[in-house]
Amino acid sequence: MSKLRVALAVAAAQLRHDRARTVLAVVGVAVAVLSTTLLASLGVGVVETGQQKFDASGRDLWVTGGSLSEGPGGFGTSILNAHEVADDVEAREDVHTATPMAFRSVYVGNGSGEMQTLVGVGVPGGGPFVEISEGRSWEDSDSHYANGSYDGPMTREVLIDARTAELLDVGVGDEIQMGGSVESARRNTFTVVGISPTFSSFLGAATVTAPLSELQSVTGTSGQDRATFITVALAEGADPGAVENELQQAYPDYTVRTNDEQMQSVLQHNAVVIAVGAALVVLSVVAGFALTLNVLSIVVFQQREELAALTALGVSSRTLVGMVGAQGVLLGLLGGVLGILATPPFVFALNYAAETIVGFEGLVQTPETVLLLGVGIALVIGTLAALVAGWRSLKTVGVEQLAH
Repeated sequence: MSKLRVALAVAAAQLRHDRARTVLAVVGVAVAVLSTTLLASLGVGVVETGQQKFDASGRDLWVTGGSLSEGPGGFGTSILNAHEVADDVEAREDVHTATPMAFRSVYVGNGSGEMQTLVGVGVPGGGPFVEISEGRSWEDSDSHYANGSYDGPMTREVLIDARTAELLDVGVGDEIQMGGSVESARRNTFTVVGISPTFSSFLGAATVTAPLSELQSVTGTSGQDRATFITVALAEGADPGAVENELQQAYPDYTVRTNDEQMQSVLQHNAVVIAVGAALVVLSVVAGFALTLNVLSIVVFQQREELAALTALGVSSRTLVGMVGAQGVLLGLLGGVLGILATPPFVFALNYAAETIVGFEGLVQTPETVLLLGVGIALVIGTLAALVAGWRSLKTVGVEQLAH
């Protein structure tokens, strides 16, 4: 213990001696820790937020088909004859409701001539799962469908989220244009009857929500009655796993998933983004290690005469390595503390940016395990750099002794 205290005291003195290099090394470790904690916090937040959104939807199963990458937010429109399939699913004893939904890119304008590309959401009716913050939902759910003829009356009513309202400078009672193309949008006018955050918070994008059949008509997907997926709410006491298997057998061309499975599928679809984030973490950790190692090596090189003298006086190699190692541990500890202290304000800034840009609140979440991970990485960086620099110090001291 006495040797350890001596090594730590000498290491601290050496680090104070050249403060510029010490600060540089500490900042390097802190950057590595900060990037790790932020990306890990983002990963945790994305999973938690996504799971919360799926759970809050009040749905138990998701029926999808084809690729998830064809439409907005990673969703395609791969279910055909969606109304009929939903009616057939809903007729089952264990199913309470089955709702077809479609997400499509649409052109939306406020009559000024300028068009914005937003996410169009189509649902048969408002229902209790659609939250209305201002105004109301549409009165007639899906009259335009007319049993598949698509010649019923159109409500020409839409819901928009707050960002769409701000983007188009419109509110409840105003008219907007919407369609699958610019020409289609100019021919189709809708009245905003309510403000709803439901789908914008689910997708993280500005949205315009219309009755499903009307969205299909203005986007040219009514011919095959296309939908993105069918959400299924089960009857009380029904076993999700058993119903999932039954539906999968009944509809082999589609994929039936639970909430957790659907969330995993979305994450797998974004595997490239996750891989890039992981690569950035690795690169930042490697950069922090390299910077700390270089600083320690320079310090050792500048101390070569003193270390050689200590060796000549009988100081053991273990003690010399301990002195250098202590410097690395101190650098890692200081860098880790700095990185952890810098994490909360960066998390706050990222959450503010995420809420402003994509509408998700609390997207970046930092549990204690993430902070402990950051401290652990800092100590690993410092310790590994110290071991390598300590090994180099023995070679340096040996050369100095031979020179004398």
